[in-house]
Amino acid sequence: METYLVLRKPPEQRIGFTRSAIRGGSATIAVERIPGHALSDLKKDPDVLVVTPPMATALISPRQSTQEHPPTGSAWGIASVEADQSPYTGEGVVVAVLDTGIEKTHPAFAGMDILEEDFTGEGIGDHDGHGTHCAGTIFGRDVNGQRIGIARGINRALVGKVIGQRGGDSQMIFDGLQWAMRERANIISMSLGFDFPGEVQKKVDAGWPADLATSEALEAYRGNIRLLDALMGFFKAQSAFDAAPLVIAAAGNESRRAVNSRYKIAASIPAAADGVISVAALQSSGSLYEVADFSNSHAQVSAPGVNVLSAWLGGQLKAIDGTSMACPHVAGVAALWWQHLREKRSPNLASAVTSHLTTHARSDCFVSGFDSSDYGHGLVTCPR
Repeated sequence: METYLVLRKPPEQRIGFTRSAIRGGSATIAVERIPGHALSDLKKDPDVLVVTPPMATALISPRQSTQEHPPTGSAWGIASVEADQSPYTGEGVVVAVLDTGIEKTHPAFAGMDILEEDFTGEGIGDHDGHGTHCAGTIFGRDVNGQRIGIARGINRALVGKVIGQRGGDSQMIFDGLQWAMRERANIISMSLGFDFPGEVQKKVDAGWPADLATSEALEAYRGNIRLLDALMGFFKAQSAFDAAPLVIAAAGNESRRAVNSRYKIAASIPAAADGVISVAALQSSGSLYEVADFSNSHAQVSAPGVNVLSAWLGGQLKAIDGTSMACPHVAGVAALWWQHLREKRSPNLASAVTSHLTTHARSDCFVSGFDSSDYGHGLVTCPR
């Protein structure tokens, strides 16, 4: 028997269920061991939306910055998104970070209410540094006089550990997304991706022919995309109750623009899923900005992703590069917009924040013209 993820309709949508839709209802993703002969019948069940094997996931791994960050002063991304000019701090907004965990004792998170949950089986905490860095950019407090966080007024955060030292899989991400929803996250930040090449290589290493390994991995990838799209659809259905979180994800680091201007890889899953805000990485070029060499294309918005200074393991600060570093900038900016629009009593906050992120993104600050396939709507900008 093989392991599958099975997405079923919410109870209120199932055949024979007569109650009207209930607030907070959601689909159920179950992990089931299914024999091969029963798989076809399960897929025909009208109450089953998706059946797919889980697939490997991986960090959108950061790159060591080749630039030296000055020993004092704020991280440069703070000013680039105009967080230093915004009167908003993210107070009262709840942000979830699905990543490698967090070093909760870091000075950047002093005094915060941080709820940790482990989905890897390895226990809470961060042994990598990636999750700590992303969290620092979103809501980190100043460290030794240096500002690293966009939304320093956030007091409650959720940190789901969905990738550990032994990697992760899509089940962990789906579990993390549903957990964040149950815990009433307003914004969810993910700097990770579904590892299609790794899934193929794993099967080839196990002795599978390359064409069969690719076919099986593609089937799993397609099923996981369908499951993610369905889950995002259920999130969106909660927007009428203002219970829908805004989901933001890094576009990926596989492009190699410096080698060839056409060597641009499209944004990967989950960033490319319907309803997810995908983020490209920028670097400074004098007083202007340009897309980073590694940044994947067709993202919706862009943010600083090169030489980004933030929290690191051991209570330290470290500057690294990647769309992983751009994504939390957008999550932090989104938190400021969330606070701003909530104070104005705007309905359907997740959709309203999405609209303001895109309509207020700047497209006049890039070198040599504007190409939406590189920058999306442009550089995100905080409310003022």
